[in-house]
Amino acid sequence: MPIMNKQVAGRVFLRLLYADTYYPDHVVDRGTAILLRLCERIEAEQPSDLAALYVLTQAATEEFNLLEAEFEAAGSEIETVAREEIAEDFGFVASAYGFTDADVEELIATRNW
Repeated sequence: MPIMNKQVAGRVFLRLLYADTYYPDHVVDRGTAILLRLCERIEAEQPSDLAALYVLTQAATEEFNLLEAEFEAAGSEIETVAREEIAEDFGFVASAYGFTDADVEELIATRNW
């Protein structure tokens, strides 16, 4: 399903991670795919309020929790820079879909990283 939101469609997710060789591109690609799937779900399900949005973002966060093992297997980890970049992209997604008052910590409340 192509992303319809033009802001999102033009976004390079996890840009700082791609720019740093510490983060293997093939694992970062998986993170980007998680964020794109989140956008697809938001467009398909059209959450009506923050509570509904948080359900979707926290499910995507669970996928990032599982991705941590892949980062570690590749000699990397979701550390400070990665945490900040991932959180920023979750905040961007919420804002791009009109949830400008979303709390980033709540968006990723289920994180283990």
